Amino acid sequence: MSDALSYLVRSRPEAMGHYFAFLKDCGSRLDPKTRNLISVITKVHAQTERGLRQYLARALREGCTAGEVLDALLAAFPALGLAKIVWAIDVILALDLPEFSGAAATPQWHDVAATRSIRLGHTRRVECDGRAVFAHRGARGWRVYDSRCPHQDTDIAQLDADGNTLACPRHGWRFDVRSGACTAEGDKPLRERECRVVNGRLQAYW
Repeated sequence: MSDALSYLVRSRPEAMGHYFAFLKDCGSRLDPKTRNLISVITKVHAQTERGLRQYLARALREGCTAGEVLDALLAAFPALGLAKIVWAIDVILALDLPEFSGAAATPQWHDVAATRSIRLGHTRRVECDGRAVFAHRGARGWRVYDSRCPHQDTDIAQLDADGNTLACPRHGWRFDVRSGACTAEGDKPLRERECRVVNGRLQAYW
């Protein structure tokens, strides 16, 4: 939320409460991915970079692909025009998100690591096909997480000293790699990638 909106909420709580209730009800019949894609378009129309970053992150978290974001922008061409679409793509590319490194690439299985290279109860950060992931080998099997914080897509470079915690360097969100759950500061879990083991190799899908 912007400083201006925060000020209005404090100064006119009843009126702003009605406003936010209206917005919430307007999207209550849409699935989360569609609702956030629409919000992306509204922020592009207003050319609000902070809002675009916020709702793009939410759309990606809800399973939206880079191709779907581009489709939504291009489908809104009659309202946005080319200049605003180009502005939005410039903002998106500057974020250096792995989803957009290959534009609208079709999701596929990626080779992450040899299973024998990660001991039971341990986690390893792996650079794989333009994306960094954390692979965790637990008692109940494997988990693979995107290295970027679900809050604002800040890259998390390493595990904490305890070996079980990831901490975002930007806003201090903390995550337990054994479950992916956010344990401090935030309220969203790590993005988990579908994974499998084939012939002794850990693979992840994105």
